Amino acid sequence: MAQEIIRQFRHELKYLISESEAEVIKNRIKVIMQTDKHAGPDGYSIRSLYFDDIKDTALVEKDSGVSSRHKYRIRIYNYSDNVIMLERKRKEEQYIQKTSVSMTRAEYDKINKGDYDFLLDREEKLCHDFYVELMSNKLRPVVIVDYERAPYVYAYGDVRVTFDANIRSAAAEDDIFNDKATTLETLQKGTLIMEVKFTEYLPSLIRDMLDVQGSVYVSASKYVMCMEKRNEVLAINK
Repeated sequence: MAQEIIRQFRHELKYLISESEAEVIKNRIKVIMQTDKHAGPDGYSIRSLYFDDIKDTALVEKDSGVSSRHKYRIRIYNYSDNVIMLERKRKEEQYIQKTSVSMTRAEYDKINKGDYDFLLDREEKLCHDFYVELMSNKLRPVVIVDYERAPYVYAYGDVRVTFDANIRSAAAEDDIFNDKATTLETLQKGTLIMEVKFTEYLPSLIRDMLDVQGSVYVSASKYVMCMEKRNEVLAINK
């Protein structure tokens, strides 16, 4: 049986930066930070299928600045079914927490068909919570979020700096394993999002290397960006 992974609550900062700024910062932090062991030379692709209820509560709460909220997603890497993760991301004030558990392709296919009963046979609390929300709050897939990530890690302070480029939105009905699925760009060309996550503290050495004073702090999540793009397209096609 897969193990449920519950991370500590962490700080999360996001910045909108240019590709040229990203390259400068990468060259700085490479001196002391390591590339994530799961990443290839160019990082890896992430695709997440997000769920929300019929009132788009997760989207509304984010836009309204609700301090305590959560959302569910199914995440894969490099369009492969080798690793499929069911995740819940919680936000409490300025802190975030991620809980995750691995799934099989057969289990994902069941969810995709609306067959959720197997979740009750799993031992992990996350699976049971997801089942309850699927049934009681009528969660359903709403959007696919795509991007390429270059991740760097630093053990002291459990620091993780990621550069997320080519952020795209796709219809929730698309096959998440199809790397040729039609997607829509959500950011201005030449820009990307740098995320800085840390548990207790951000070492001053890394803080200085990031040099984000001239960058734009981003409050909107990639989920919100892709939902807004989806809603924009739906409005045009009405």
